[in-house]
Amino acid sequence: MPYQNTDHSFIICAYQQSPYLGPCLRSLLQQTVRSQIKIVTSTPNHHISRIAERYQIPVICNHGEHGIAGDWNFAVQTADTPLVTIAHQDDIYGKHYTESILRAANRCRNPLILFTDYEELRESEERVDGGTRIARSNRLLRVKRLMLSPLVCKAFWNNIWIRRRILSLGSAICCPSVTIVKDNVNLPVFENNMKSNIDWQAWEKISRNKGEFAYIPHPMMLHRIHEGSTTSKLLEDDKRREEDLFMYRKFWPEQVARLIEHFYKSAEKSNIDR
Repeated sequence: MPYQNTDHSFIICAYQQSPYLGPCLRSLLQQTVRSQIKIVTSTPNHHISRIAERYQIPVICNHGEHGIAGDWNFAVQTADTPLVTIAHQDDIYGKHYTESILRAANRCRNPLILFTDYEELRESEERVDGGTRIARSNRLLRVKRLMLSPLVCKAFWNNIWIRRRILSLGSAICCPSVTIVKDNVNLPVFENNMKSNIDWQAWEKISRNKGEFAYIPHPMMLHRIHEGSTTSKLLEDDKRREEDLFMYRKFWPEQVARLIEHFYKSAEKSNIDR
């Protein structure tokens, strides 16, 4: 039976008092194909409650394991649909995101994850409130698109060797663009042993399973890069290098792992240099 809109949920992970939660939520409400929306948080406050009440979206508090992995696992657990997208509160989703995800899912026999290309929003250049969307292309985005290019061909979606070779070169899959197929992956999805590469580690684990990694090579969301983002902080503090090496060692000998990490780090600097 084909996947329908009732089979998909957006679960927004809301944290503290992000000024971007409202625009994120509005982008989900403006999808061409409507699906369920919930907000989960481990930091309940008036700001989150007020926005949720305005749009009549339920808020569910996470009283269990905290941290990024704990919050993401709680989000997956909260969804009562087989398809779940963990929406990051700072990001904006294009209106055709859900429609595209459902179409890709229905082209699969056993989908594991479905994900899209993305563009970036940067504080110094965006004008979200004025309705202007700035399409971004920088060194990092070009590298990621090149890495994912084999998956443009649907015939490779279920090829374990291909997707593991892609993951062996870096974290090319944009986490907030991913829809997880709960019924086809082992739960919990995320491990609470890292700060920045939690998603990469999860995709590596899932990549070992039979089924499809369905890639939509069109930008269906805008990922916000700003000074307060976790990624930017980790890059500035250089805390990510050890975690990157941990992941590369899953695929490569030590010297090769260090060489790839050095190359990818130089590309990723565009996150804070541009």
